[in-house]
Amino acid sequence: METKQVNTYIGKKIRDLRNRNGLTLQELADRSELTKGFLSQLERGQVSPSVVTLWDLIECLGSTPSEFFKEEEEQVVFSEQQFFEKIDENGNSRQWIVPSAQKYQMEPLLVQLQPRTSLEEDKPHNGEEFGYVLSGRIQLLLDDKTYLVRSGESFYYRATHRHRIVNPGGRPARFLWISTPPEF
Repeated sequence: METKQVNTYIGKKIRDLRNRNGLTLQELADRSELTKGFLSQLERGQVSPSVVTLWDLIECLGSTPSEFFKEEEEQVVFSEQQFFEKIDENGNSRQWIVPSAQKYQMEPLLVQLQPRTSLEEDKPHNGEEFGYVLSGRIQLLLDDKTYLVRSGESFYYRATHRHRIVNPGGRPARFLWISTPPEF
């Protein structure tokens, strides 16, 4: 394994462990007595920690070196019991159908949008978004343009636009929505 690959591997493992513990970069910096900037560079694979620093970080994150370097078997199939669901005040449901999707390149969601409601507007960001309407119909608002997407149709756009999804109809709309990179 090359140095860059090792740095990327260690950085990803530190980030995943920090996220699993629900810590911000600043909280980990405070615990480890390292700077937030160093930790950010470490998580992105831009710097190499010393062995002592790595051991301290692993300990601060409540793990051991053997657990940290243990290769995890990649999960391929996910059951409904593993989904994470968030329901907003309008009864709109978002289900994250791949747990811990932030460690992957894509973030798939199953969304149910109640009649005459919308999801909050997404600010422009890097990445792309794809959707497939399973039932009902939605309106996709990209900047100042509106697109109607019916059951059995799909949509795809670069997320560098302001975007929002609306259900203009009288019955719920259900769609699969996949974002890259993961935002949650």
